[in-house]
Amino acid sequence: MRLARVVGQVVSTAKVPELSGTTILVVEDIAPESDGESGRYAAVDLVGAGQDEVVLVVSGSAARVDQATTGVPVDQAIVAIADTIVTHGEVTYSK
Repeated sequence: MRLARVVGQVVSTAKVPELSGTTILVVEDIAPESDGESGRYAAVDLVGAGQDEVVLVVSGSAARVDQATTGVPVDQAIVAIADTIVTHGEVTYSK
């Protein structure tokens, strides 16, 4: 799993039928050794995340475990919205 921040949304009218009804968001990984951002990528939203929320993203076969993505051509999926992040005993993020 990776921590990422929602930075946008993908709107697509032409897509494979298995992706119909899904929301695809653009997220940026939150990397502790950087300035807070690294690459941007698209992820299917399974939990109703919104703009600027910090989320947990799974990739590869883990992105296809949920009933909504089983058999769907998905490589990244948002599976949780972070309320609080505690690092080394200190709250580093709070919603």
